[in-house]
This record gives sequence, C-alpha cells and structure tokens, in this order.
Amino acid sequence: MPLPPVPAPYQLPFHYGALHNLGVDFLVDPGPARDVLAKHHPALSVAEFGGPALVSVNFQLYFAQYPFGAGITQEVEVNIVAFPTDAADRLPGLSYEQYAQGYDQTKLLGIARIHVLCDNPLAIDAGRKLYAEPKYPGWFEAAMPSLNGPAGNSWHVTCKAAGITPEGEIERHPTGLFTLTADLTGLTGTPVNNTPITGYGTDDDGRPLAGPMNVYQPYLWYSPADITADRAGLAVLDPAADVGQDLTRLLDDDAPAGVWTYQSPPVAAHNRPYYLRRY
Repeated sequence: MPLPPVPAPYQLPFHYGALHNLGVDFLVDPGPARDVLAKHHPALSVAEFGGPALVSVNFQLYFAQYPFGAGITQEVEVNIVAFPTDAADRLPGLSYEQYAQGYDQTKLLGIARIHVLCDNPLAIDAGRKLYAEPKYPGWFEAAMPSLNGPAGNSWHVTCKAAGITPEGEIERHPTGLFTLTADLTGLTGTPVNNTPITGYGTDDDGRPLAGPMNVYQPYLWYSPADITADRAGLAVLDPAADVGQDLTRLLDDDAPAGVWTYQSPPVAAHNRPYYLRRY
C-alpha cells in the first residue's frame, strides 16, 4: 500500500526539542469504550486488560525548533487503548501493569485518539492532515514540576474551551472543560521503555492509519499501588461539551490506575552572578 501523503509545508519525522508529559490511566467498563471507539475508529477494537478497557488522558508541553524560529505547544489527548481488529490474533495477553511497562513489543496496542485539544493552530492543522487526529482548539492553565520552581512533583492542568479567529489565531474562551491532576511527591517512579507509542487515527475517507512516536529516554511510571484517589484524577468541569460527555461516559468516576511522566532534561544553566572587586 502507498504511504499516507505528507502535505506541504510539513515534513516527517517531526522532531521535538523538549517534551514535558503527564499521562493518567483509567481502567474502565469496556462497554462504553467500545461504543465511543466505534464512532471514531470503526477499524479498531478496544483492548481489554483482564476485563477492563483502558482510557489514557495525557497532557503535553513541547518545544520545536524550525529554520525560521521556534514554537511552543500545549495539548491534551483523550485516548482509548485499542488495536486493529484484523490483527487480533497477533496480540499478546497482558495485564495493565505489563502494558504500561512496555511489554507489548508488537506495538499493536496503541492510543486511539478520541479528542485532542491544542493551543497551536499550526499543530492542529498538522495533526489533522498528517495523523488524522480529531484535533481542535483548546487552551491550558498548567502547573508542573520544574527545576526553576520549588521542589516537588505535582501536576495540575486545566483544559479550557477555545476557537480560532478569522486570522487563524487561538481565541481563548473562559469555559473550563476538565482538570487533570497528579501529586507524585515522595513517590519513586519505575523507568519504563514503553515507546514507540502507536497513535491511531481515521482520515476523512474512513481509512485507518498508525503513526509511531519515539521518546528517547524512559518514562517514569507510577503503579496502581501508589496511585490512590487522592494522588491523581480527572474532574469534568463542563459535562455538556463533547469532550465532557465522552469523559463522563467513559470514566464514570473511576479512580486512576496508574500515572506516567516524562520531562526533558535541561541542556544548560545560567548560574548565579558574583561581584567583581571594586577599583
């Protein structure tokens, strides 16, 4: 088969200059997950992990350098872990813990994107055209661990509604859609080799496609034993919005099963100044 086209001005692969990533996983009733997945990706089937399906919601803050300058993007993906229906006989039988630690080296278990909200018009266009992502405007108020801030490992992301102006810019709306939180302070994550992550999309002609993403250092995964209800969660702020309706239906107040994070290491540091001797 031919490869999907890469329309100008884009080129692949897309290289990230830095990435900060929080993912929160939920083991959920597979029934609603099947219904939602069928609406978006009819060629895929919901993966089950000892019975439950897996919904994974992740926030990304990333930097990209271009010949003409740089871009900073924030986005949130709402995903159902799924696989191509016609490849069901090739899947390994895995627990959630095994999947989260990268045991599926077939990479058939991937993230079927249901909603992708993004604050960069160029990234929205690229996601739609290159990977058939259901990507649309959103904006974010995000707090996350940083070497330029106080010690700790706490994440708090509020996703808000947005539009695009006639000039092609993001137009921020005040409506909050949902919050994604994780307080991992004091916990020790397990380094996991879980990439490349296969991302599934379905284009306007109904053709399914898959796009793998490599991350060049291990993620840190926090197991169900550590992720209690007070440690992490997702709260729907606008249940009438499309994403709010799907999140409410999929999660049904389920507690998180696991959390994973990635933060690019710093590449330079501007140090504290000192006084010169007076003359």
